[in-house]
Amino acid sequence: MRATLSIPDELINEVQSLTGQKSKTGAIIHVMEEYVRRKKVDALLALRGKVTVEYDWQAEEERELKTAEEREAYHVR
Repeated sequence: MRATLSIPDELINEVQSLTGQKSKTGAIIHVMEEYVRRKKVDALLALRGKVTVEYDWQAEEERELKTAEEREAYHVR
C-alpha cells in the first residue's frame, strides 16, 4: 500500500540509524512490525495467571520415546 506521510526528518533518520535500515520504507516497516510483535507479546503476558494449562510432560515424553522407537524399528528393517 502506498501512503504519503509527514514524518520529521530527525525522527526518520534516528529510526534508520537504530534499525540499521538503509531505506526509509525499510525502517518504517521494521518499526511497525516490531510494534505489532510487542503488542502481541503484551497481550499474551496479560493472560498470565488467567489461563490454566494442564500439561503432562511425562506422558508427552513417553509418547515421544515410543514414537522414536517405532521409527527406529521401521528404519532397521
